Amino acid sequence: MTPIAPHITAYLLERLPLERGASPHTCDSYAYTFRLLFEFASARFKVTPSKLFLEQLDAPLVMDFLADLEASRGNTARTRNARLAAIKSFMRYLEYRDPSLLEQSLRIQAIPSKKTDTVLINYLTQVEMEAVLNAPNVSTRIGIRDRAMLHISLAAGLRVSELTGLLLSDLALQPVPTIRITGKGRKERALPLWKQAAVDLRAWLAIRGNVLTPELFVNARGQAMTRAGFAFVLKQYAQTAAEYCPSLRDKQVSPHVLRHTCAMVLFQATKDLRKVSLWLGHAQMQTTEVYLRADPMEKIETIEGMTPLRLKRGRFTVPDKLIASLQTH
Repeated sequence: MTPIAPHITAYLLERLPLERGASPHTCDSYAYTFRLLFEFASARFKVTPSKLFLEQLDAPLVMDFLADLEASRGNTARTRNARLAAIKSFMRYLEYRDPSLLEQSLRIQAIPSKKTDTVLINYLTQVEMEAVLNAPNVSTRIGIRDRAMLHISLAAGLRVSELTGLLLSDLALQPVPTIRITGKGRKERALPLWKQAAVDLRAWLAIRGNVLTPELFVNARGQAMTRAGFAFVLKQYAQTAAEYCPSLRDKQVSPHVLRHTCAMVLFQATKDLRKVSLWLGHAQMQTTEVYLRADPMEKIETIEGMTPLRLKRGRFTVPDKLIASLQTH
């Protein structure tokens, strides 16, 4: 029997960050997948996670784990597929470290991903955007910071990891306020800021203080803002804004919704998916097409551009009310 501990340690500390050059966000996501998997296997075999063996991580266990993610944790098919991808990556790594596990790995590799629904994205209207941005109390230090965070996230269409990973050195306020973003796949992009977003950012820089943390946005303890911290801040302000903008009560306002909102604003302004793709840092144009499906104005323009059909018109005679009522019996 082969202990898991040394192999998973080498995978997370060497294979992903050093050999594959994976981002810290990817490493954290994979580590969380294995934490869930080992907790599930530990409960199944009645042993502590450190006593698990690789031979116990077979295809039936993985399939039960994936089913449990959806049943117990309420995970979507997309999340389930992401967890499966992490497990498959680890098993491919094991094929080279321990060839005796090749057949076991092939069985896990054969587990299919689940088909996912293609749903319309959720985004905010202009009134809803203004309500969320007006929610922070900008007469306080925290309110000024939060307004700047929300505005930069919205104006630049940032992923939450991109926002929390922004450094002071990524800013260039002259001649045009610009931020440099390092996105997925370590692809960099430079984005100019909306004029009002730049004003809010300067207000935060004026009171940020001399904290040692290099990140642009910090919490009350002077440490870098976390993804969970920003999600919590946004949730609080969305609830506050819903008191003045009732339509927000029916929307799940998450950091990614701000990103979708920025994309829709750009698309409606430019009608150019390529520009939206470059702004958001998408690797493929297919990813950006979701905004084309979500914009109703595109469909209206298509309909208006069509030549109407020439159809014959007839006359319809309304029958007597008494006769009409008798015909229904």
